[in-house]
Amino acid sequence: MPASPVHIQVSNIPLGIGYILMAVSLFGVMDALVKWLAAIYPTVQIMFFRSLCALPPILVMVWRGAGGQGENTLGNALVMLRTRQPFGHALRSVFGCGAMLLFFYSYKFLPLAEVTAIAFAAPIFIACMSVWLLQERVGLHRWSAIVVGFVGMLVIVRPGAGLLESATLIVVAATLLYALAIIQIRKLSRLEPSPTIAFWFTAFCTVMTGLALPFFWQTPDGIDLLLLIAVGLVGGAAQLCMTQAYGLAPASVVAPFDYVHLLWAVVIGWYVWGDFPDLVTWIGSAIVIASGLYILWRETVKRVPVPPIVTE
Repeated sequence: MPASPVHIQVSNIPLGIGYILMAVSLFGVMDALVKWLAAIYPTVQIMFFRSLCALPPILVMVWRGAGGQGENTLGNALVMLRTRQPFGHALRSVFGCGAMLLFFYSYKFLPLAEVTAIAFAAPIFIACMSVWLLQERVGLHRWSAIVVGFVGMLVIVRPGAGLLESATLIVVAATLLYALAIIQIRKLSRLEPSPTIAFWFTAFCTVMTGLALPFFWQTPDGIDLLLLIAVGLVGGAAQLCMTQAYGLAPASVVAPFDYVHLLWAVVIGWYVWGDFPDLVTWIGSAIVIASGLYILWRETVKRVPVPPIVTE
């Protein structure tokens, strides 16, 4: 992750681990809120609140990156938001918004744990596509991990299950778009800091869903309005925590803790909806996670640190 031009964090591995655990916990809460609201409200409406209400935490991220104090902070923040890659941000935003749309929509049909498990195949897609899109060399070890990871994903998806097959294909498509968004983040992060990338994605998604909102709007009651707002605030806070985590500790230390997200999905899904993954889903999840961790190790230890995955 490139450091802000005016603010550099000191490495603190325990605090970084604490931030990543907080981030995945908040993302788990956000996913549960989205699944609850998806049964009532259009996906576009949920996305609008997710993006709009996430802006305040992201602006806090920008403010901290600009120094967080002093008379030059506002000027530094404005400089940080200035981009030299508008087309790159637009492309990243299209991929990210598409992934969010499909992930949120899939919550209507699938348990949280199953969606989360399939989404963990993103590093596998990233490693595979980086050969063509980033001109990276992928050796025999990583190709082997990619093949094993695809097998694990097929175990989870179990082609031929009728309606569930259609729903899981939506999640696979969402994961593919998510991986494309991460690859685009890698390109953008060569010249711009993470707060800039996060801000322009969130702003783009807010504007696009806002333009579509009149065609999908369903007036929420008081409680549901608070829940819609909470989706954005919790998601934005999670993104802030994840960015802090990757700023304080190496990716090789922080990234494996992202898989705690699956445990949160299992616990919340079982407690609220009575969904508990079967043995086949657990086996497939273990294969996908093992493959993803091996790819992460090859990229981080053998090569260079990867940027944080903060697109939810």
